[in-house]
Amino acid sequence: MNNRDSEKQRIKKPWPTKAAMEQIYEKGLWGTTTTAPYYSGSGSHHPYIVDPYINTVALFLTSFQDPISVCDLGCGDFNIGKQLVQHTKNYIGVDVASNVIAHNKKMFQKENLKFYCLDLAVDRLPAADCALLRQVLQHLSNSEIQSILDQLRAYKYVMLTEHLPEGDFIPNKDITSGQGIRLKKQSGLNVLEAPFYFKVKDVQQLLSTRLEKGKGVLVTTLYKVY
Repeated sequence: MNNRDSEKQRIKKPWPTKAAMEQIYEKGLWGTTTTAPYYSGSGSHHPYIVDPYINTVALFLTSFQDPISVCDLGCGDFNIGKQLVQHTKNYIGVDVASNVIAHNKKMFQKENLKFYCLDLAVDRLPAADCALLRQVLQHLSNSEIQSILDQLRAYKYVMLTEHLPEGDFIPNKDITSGQGIRLKKQSGLNVLEAPFYFKVKDVQQLLSTRLEKGKGVLVTTLYKVY
């Protein structure tokens, strides 16, 4: 998919999220590392968080007799995705940050692996059996989330991981897209609730990882869409 093809696949006017995310990576606002120029934060590297997630997703992917195709939407620095490629027929890493995608293309090369720089809320998303979105939607405004959800209906399975408050909370308070999430507003994402009402056939919570006291919980949920 070249730049011209990307323009043909564009379905909405650009949001400012792309510039914001590229700046986050360039300035190391999610942290830095001496081993790579871009870093997706401790949530994509800390073993306490990453290992259970990798095991959970790998278990799901290997449950199929024939490997399925996966689209990793918001793949970031690919520290997690690189550990899942082996369990899939085809793996597509997508991120809005062009600097990160350019780096990933150089560092991670396999026959069944491709990377695209796309804005999830603007561009046409690649086809696959399953979409993974790990701590992606939590950074976006409700308008952008709705635009993405409209496209997620094309996947058979959607696996979402969201950073949520512990206990009861009011879901889906709107935010400005960027580095922050709804946790500061004692809110979190629930795509089944207003204003989204994402229609699915089945819902299964696969993983819940409690963080430090007062820091909330990471919840991974599998939605069967068709």
